[in-house]
Amino acid sequence: MPAYMLKHRGFPGRLPSTDFQFTIRRPNPKGVTPLSRRERRSDRRPADKRADAAFMKALWEHFGAHPFERGNLDAGRLSWLFGREVLPATDPFDPAHYESLLVIDEAAARAAYPEAFED
Repeated sequence: MPAYMLKHRGFPGRLPSTDFQFTIRRPNPKGVTPLSRRERRSDRRPADKRADAAFMKALWEHFGAHPFERGNLDAGRLSWLFGREVLPATDPFDPAHYESLLVIDEAAARAAYPEAFED
């Protein structure tokens, strides 16, 4: 039986006009992909950086400073922010569970992605 996965209605599915995915459609039948902190190197492509900024903007607009459930948010995209701008909201935290709670570290997010907070 697949794990329960909250679908965040109204959250963008991807960065417009790209293949950068922000959400997944259904739970992974092989198991939940765990979140892990991915190292961001200075030589990342500009398109990857734009995708990170757009994802951060969508997270902030959708959840603000409130804790939120991982749900159908893409593990790969979240992992680029996890451990820096997006933190576990509970202790203990299960990185391989769709119901795990996360929270945005607003100060870190504003420092890393100021464009995500512009109006």
